[in-house]
Amino acid sequence: MRDGFGIGLRPRGRSAFRAAASLLVVLVDAGPVAAAPRQAPECRPAPTRTEEIASVGPRGELVLGSGARAVLSGVHWPEEAAAAAAANDWLLTHRGRRLTVMGRGDPDRWGRIRIDAALDGEATDLAGGLIAAGLAATDAGESDTLCRPALLALERAARGEGRGIWSAKRPDVRDGAALRAGAGRFMVAEGRLLAVGERPGRTYLDFVARGRDGLTVTVSKRTWRRLQERGLSAATLKGRLVRVRGVVEVGRGPIIDIASADMIEVLDEERAPRR
Repeated sequence: MRDGFGIGLRPRGRSAFRAAASLLVVLVDAGPVAAAPRQAPECRPAPTRTEEIASVGPRGELVLGSGARAVLSGVHWPEEAAAAAAANDWLLTHRGRRLTVMGRGDPDRWGRIRIDAALDGEATDLAGGLIAAGLAATDAGESDTLCRPALLALERAARGEGRGIWSAKRPDVRDGAALRAGAGRFMVAEGRLLAVGERPGRTYLDFVARGRDGLTVTVSKRTWRRLQERGLSAATLKGRLVRVRGVVEVGRGPIIDIASADMIEVLDEERAPRR
């Protein structure tokens, strides 16, 4: 019988039950599936299977023992060579070990399956482990939904302590020249929104005043509607401290186009002093 991975493996007996239970515990601790909308097709889970890492290819592509090719759901592979090598080495320390694997949605354009994967018998999740160690960033990729939004909390802790990729200084949202120098690369940026412009097909979030050189975030009509469903609007976002993430493009200035509502975080509450 073939499953959602295209793998001809069949879980067996108690070990299969333990494997499924292990993955469930990991997902509850490090980012529950239920936190994402149930109807999101890109988050649709396949039955769990037992696998192992045979090798790690470019940009974190996993070749599993069955021959299937996969990538970890919710992970953006680092682009700096040294950081990518560190993430690669971390994954290779688990090569050959039993994994409980669960696919999500359909294969991508390259035929790779997006997966959640946990080391069998341990509370160690591969995506969560990479992100918590500061070896990778959280990203919905080409999906409309981040299937495991709690990965953002793991990243927040790593970023706060300057682990791994977060030890490097990031360009300021008001520094257009530095942002343009990173064109074509994934970036996580923070700043206070000065203006929010709603248009029929797209909404523009500006971190600098008109005529100044800095970051603009564009949001599709569908994604803007999802943000509004979460209580965010032009009125409630203007003046707020936010974090955005995506690939920097250059138009009239540096631009990040947001396809997933999960890639915009409002930080005012996060930064508020505790009483």
